[in-house]
Amino acid sequence: MESVNITERVFTFVGTLYPHSWEHIFSHHDFVVAAYTVLITFILLICASLATSKMQLVPSGIQNVFETLISGVINFAKDIVGEEVARKYFPLAATIGLFVLAANLIGIIPGFEAPSSSLSFTLVLALVVFVYYHIEGIKAQGVENYFKHFAGPVWWLIPLMLPVEIISHFSRIISLSFRLFGNIKGDDMFLLIMLVLVPWVVPVLPFAILTFMAFLQAFVFMILTYVYLHGAVIVDSDH
Repeated sequence: MESVNITERVFTFVGTLYPHSWEHIFSHHDFVVAAYTVLITFILLICASLATSKMQLVPSGIQNVFETLISGVINFAKDIVGEEVARKYFPLAATIGLFVLAANLIGIIPGFEAPSSSLSFTLVLALVVFVYYHIEGIKAQGVENYFKHFAGPVWWLIPLMLPVEIISHFSRIISLSFRLFGNIKGDDMFLLIMLVLVPWVVPVLPFAILTFMAFLQAFVFMILTYVYLHGAVIVDSDH
């Protein structure tokens, strides 16, 4: 009998990841990831629409949830990057945070695939942050002043500081993408093994741990987005 790795025949509601599936397109991992990415996008848009459809002075229901989330993110971020940066870049940071959270949480549900367990997904988000904070830095300081701080405080340190700064900035792409991808991929494998070992008993503790990790990874991605933006638009005068 042919031996098949368990990770190669995982069923999801969109399609199976088994490479010998009867329909090739539904067995392609990129298709499955794209399908669930579209799904979580629609879910978030529907939730946002419901939260803003009947705005009330005293919020309730989903409006209350979103307002609590907004105030919580801004209050936490302003302690790290200042209120001005926290409010100005809230739309981007919070959108990425919610998107990553939804992408993480959907993978905990059996039959669904977490888009954030794909390196393609996390790499795109990392590139969005990378490009955007450089654009904002250039807009805030001008091209010359923005890239001037890459050279270091004195001219004779340029040969040393310039390569270090370039490597440091590009390493952020790897840091953002691989951290999220590695953690969520590992969580998916852990959940898969638990479900194989105890298929008829809901492993409550592993689900609780994975839920916590889903929130944690979304929070880390969002805060790092804030930190990178703050570093790009705010530079000490002595630098």
